[in-house]
Amino acid sequence: MRPTGLEGKTALVTGAGGGIGEAVVRLLVDEGAHVLATDVDAAALAPLADLPAGRVTTAMLDVRDAAAVEALVDRREKEHGPIDLGVSVAGILSTDLVTETSDETWRNVFAVNCDGVFHVSRALARRMKVGRRGALVTVSSNAAGIPRHAMAAYAASKAAATMFTRCLGLELAPLGIRCNIVAPGSTLTPMQTGMWADEAGAQKVIAGSLETFKSGIPLGKLATPDDVAEAVVFLLSDRAGHITMGDLYVDGGATLRA
Repeated sequence: MRPTGLEGKTALVTGAGGGIGEAVVRLLVDEGAHVLATDVDAAALAPLADLPAGRVTTAMLDVRDAAAVEALVDRREKEHGPIDLGVSVAGILSTDLVTETSDETWRNVFAVNCDGVFHVSRALARRMKVGRRGALVTVSSNAAGIPRHAMAAYAASKAAATMFTRCLGLELAPLGIRCNIVAPGSTLTPMQTGMWADEAGAQKVIAGSLETFKSGIPLGKLATPDDVAEAVVFLLSDRAGHITMGDLYVDGGATLRA
C-alpha cells in the first residue's frame, strides 16, 4: 500500500467530540498521526480515550475565542513541536426562517461556523508559513452552494467559511501549504437526526421535498461520519499533494455537482 505521508504528523481537529470530528480523529490515528482533539464540550471528548496512549491529546476549545485558539496552538507547538495539519469541523445549525432569526442566533452561527474557521486557520497558517509546510481542511456543507429553506444563517456562514478557505489557499499556495474544503450533505450525526420528527426522517431526507425545494439523494443513502472523514484525510494526505483550493462535495449527489 502506498504511504499517505501522515505517519508521525501532528494534527489539530476542532469539533472532535462526536460525529464527523470524532471520525476524522480516529482515521488520522489509524494513519499514524498524532492528534490534538478539541471541542467546546470537554466531556464529549471522553470516547477518544479508547485510542492508543500517546496518540491523542484532548483539550476544551471554544473556537469563537481567538485568544484561546492562539494560546492552545502556541502551547502545543512549544511542548510538542509544529502542527502539520488542521481540520475545522466545529459547527452549529440554525433552522429558523430569516424573519424569525434573532440577531443573537445569526451572530452565534457565524461566530462558530465562520469566525471559528478564521481563528483556527489563521493561528495555524501563521506558524505553517515559517516552516513552509502544512495542510488545512475546512468541513463546510453542501448548503454553502445551494439555497436551503429555513437555513439561511447556516448556509451563509458555511459559504463564507468556504470562500475564506479558498482565499487562504491562494495566499499560502506559493509556500506549498494546501487549503481545501469538504462539503458534506446529510450525514448521520446528531445535527442531522435532531431535525427529524420521527423514525421516517432518514427516508424523507433521501427522497427530498418539493415543498421546501430540496432535492433527494441520488445514491439513496445518507452519509456516515466515516464517509466524510475519508475525504478529509485524503485531502490532508500526500495523495492529494497537488490539490488546493478544492471544494469536494460528499453528499451522494444531492446537489448534482462534484
